[in-house]
Amino acid sequence: MNALEGIEKMEMTSFLGLALGIGGILLGNIIEGGHVSSLLQFAAAVIVLTGTLGAVVASSRKRDLQLAVELMKSAFRKSSSARNESSMAELIDCARLARKESVLAIEPRIAKFQDPFMQGVMKAVIDGLDTKVVREIFEQEITLEEENLNAGAKVWADAGGFSPTVGIIGAVLGLIHVMSNLADTSKLGAGIAVAFVATVYGVGFANLVFIPISNKIKKKISETIREREMVLEGGLAILAGLSPIMVEIKLKPYIEKSN
Repeated sequence: MNALEGIEKMEMTSFLGLALGIGGILLGNIIEGGHVSSLLQFAAAVIVLTGTLGAVVASSRKRDLQLAVELMKSAFRKSSSARNESSMAELIDCARLARKESVLAIEPRIAKFQDPFMQGVMKAVIDGLDTKVVREIFEQEITLEEENLNAGAKVWADAGGFSPTVGIIGAVLGLIHVMSNLADTSKLGAGIAVAFVATVYGVGFANLVFIPISNKIKKKISETIREREMVLEGGLAILAGLSPIMVEIKLKPYIEKSN
């Protein structure tokens, strides 16, 4: 994949939002007469980031942390309806094949499906299981997958909750340091300003990075679950013996929601 293809697959609203948020804060600081350098405090960044990381690790399971890192990539990856459209086309082809020959004629195609969930649904269709049983089995699988993915998204939401509090801790630590050097009054103003940078970092990381990433991941999860629901409904339609045209009509709303 070349650089241009990589850029086309990126979710530009994520980058644009970060740029607007951070850029607006820096611009406002400059308008107020401040300097960008005054907001660049390594110690404050270390306190906020490591403190937040520690709180997140302490409150999360290892697999949720690993999943959170993997899901972060999806927040910056552009959504595409091509996958849903491809799944719908495959389901319609299966319906056409089942109507023309039989449901068993679908079996050779199963290995070619890229989606493991679709493979499972179509195997159940070929086995001729009861419609109600198929729905119960795969709706439960969808629910469990959604819960698992949301656990990864929650890690970022938790980080957004911990970060401001850790920022306040950093500010208090800075003020303690200032109070221990009251003899040198010429440095009090600068020292207090540096102390409160930790609060800015805590609130800033929470509202500009952690919470937006969590929200974007949740939207991506919703898209994934919608695709699963579409595949299940398509499989059930084939199992019920619906015509290819009726299968397409039944699945089209899922494609329209994803656009």
